[in-house]
Amino acid sequence: MRESTMMDADTMVLPRLGPSEAGVEDPWGEDRPLGRSRAAARAATGAGRWRTAAWLVPALLAGGLGGAGLDTPRLRAEELATWRAATSSWRDALTGGEPASAPYHLLARASVELFGASDAALRLPSLLAVTAAVALVGVLAARLFTPGTGVLAGVLLAVLPTTTRYAQEAQPHAVALLAAVLATWLLLPVLDRPTVPRLVGYAGAVVLLGAAQPGALLLLAGHGWVVLAFRRRAAGRWSAAVLPGVLSVAALLASGGAGGFLPSGVRPDPAALAAAPRELFGVAALGLVLAGLALFSLPLRYAAAICTAWALVPALAMLLAAWVVPVWSPAGLFFTVPAWAVLGAVALTRLRAGWAVAGLAAIALIGAPAQPAGATAIRLIHAFFG
Repeated sequence: MRESTMMDADTMVLPRLGPSEAGVEDPWGEDRPLGRSRAAARAATGAGRWRTAAWLVPALLAGGLGGAGLDTPRLRAEELATWRAATSSWRDALTGGEPASAPYHLLARASVELFGASDAALRLPSLLAVTAAVALVGVLAARLFTPGTGVLAGVLLAVLPTTTRYAQEAQPHAVALLAAVLATWLLLPVLDRPTVPRLVGYAGAVVLLGAAQPGALLLLAGHGWVVLAFRRRAAGRWSAAVLPGVLSVAALLASGGAGGFLPSGVRPDPAALAAAPRELFGVAALGLVLAGLALFSLPLRYAAAICTAWALVPALAMLLAAWVVPVWSPAGLFFTVPAWAVLGAVALTRLRAGWAVAGLAAIALIGAPAQPAGATAIRLIHAFFG
């Protein structure tokens, strides 16, 4: 039995989930049991009150920011292909464009059938997907850490300019974001106990992820790292769960060539890499702030390791692939932004409540000029005061 145990994640430097690992050194004190003190009881009561806020507050914020001006500006050039597919016949929506875009074009076609062909109706699936993704990030962070962390993570993701941008864009990035969050959320019970129903649910999320944006399947590299690091004995069952999603996407793209698996982009020269934080987060300074906060989310305990792998491993995989073919595209990594938001929230929760709120407000202010509503307000102020 001991040999079997040593063959699993106990051979890793990183700890595994479970009460048996309470002895692992944690300088932040996050692994220490609360006990039955009055303070612990009060904390449990407060946590219950925050669980609803963990998803509701971020969802309302994301929905409000994304819904404001959903029909302005007019459709961008990259949205015109979606408009053409959504306003054509069902057959043309399926076969008229790139195979990788067919599932999203069918979704857009259904949206137009239900809500009309206005710009706002065409962008409505993206708004709903972002709102649901932000809410689910709050739930995920609350499950991995605390309900307070869930509120901060969801709000932090909601106020990022790129979140609002893709909520107001008739492109598949928002749906891929939701699928990535859902897949990671469903990975947690698989890691805990990989039963058939849990594996089937996770496999369905992987199919949705690949159908929304084939390049987002790079998330599986991060999930695979987590499985190998913490649940090595479940690696075979995890591989079997992801195989249907990968094969279904491969079949979809068979007529379009292998290039559909990864986003089109550029080679990772210094200029392209330097522009990545701005393209991924909306403002370059926000990328630096979130990266700095992420450093304070360490050591790599089980929960933080999941988010770290989600944030970094897909980007590293794309970077390696980009040395062979020009596929480097920060927009194609938008599905990793929730992980950065969760890591940033973990760091903020280690501060006093006032400082955490101040830090969150500072992040919102830094990104405000890049928000569509913020940019409009700034233009009005400049026009008013000359």
